Amino acid sequence: MPQHTTLPADHRREQFFDALKNNLGLLFGIVLIFWGVEIVDTVLRGALDQFGVQPRRLSKLSGILTSPFLHGDFGHLISNTIPFLILGGIVLIGGRKIFIIASILIIVLGGSALWLLGPPNTNHIGASSLIFGYLGFLLARGIVERSGFWIVISLIVLGVYGSMIFGVLPGQPGISWQGHLFGFLSGIAVAWMLFAKDKIDDRRSIT
Repeated sequence: MPQHTTLPADHRREQFFDALKNNLGLLFGIVLIFWGVEIVDTVLRGALDQFGVQPRRLSKLSGILTSPFLHGDFGHLISNTIPFLILGGIVLIGGRKIFIIASILIIVLGGSALWLLGPPNTNHIGASSLIFGYLGFLLARGIVERSGFWIVISLIVLGVYGSMIFGVLPGQPGISWQGHLFGFLSGIAVAWMLFAKDKIDDRRSIT
């Protein structure tokens, strides 16, 4: 007597929950790193904060990669955790590979621009540059990709987080608006890099 195989619908449901679990694990895993680093930094009395982005200091070039994982205090970290989870989670809807590539490119591009163009004798830390990168990425993706789904997502993000855009302007002292600005612009650039090429290739294939 032949054995019954798993129904396709059950298999798809299993795959969905496995993917959801893995993606949430990735997202919350990064948040745990943020919190773990801040706990260690608190024990070390802020000694790790020196590894932020310090413009045009060659000895601090590594801060481009380390600065998003550092925060001034737990209040700073808490204010970044929720938008990171929400905006990062929306980016992750587009796929794990897209999320990882976009995150790395935003960190590298935004951090490099801040290192090159930021004000001298300053130290920039915090995940807000990455968060603003996600914001720019999500606002640009629907337009660049010409996807109805992502245009709707862009509009929702604009409605909920649109006021964040004012964070790219000079404002409260001690807040790295330059980091916000370069992160935001990097997110837009990354959306173009990842999705505009597909549209160009499609047009070429038609001619």
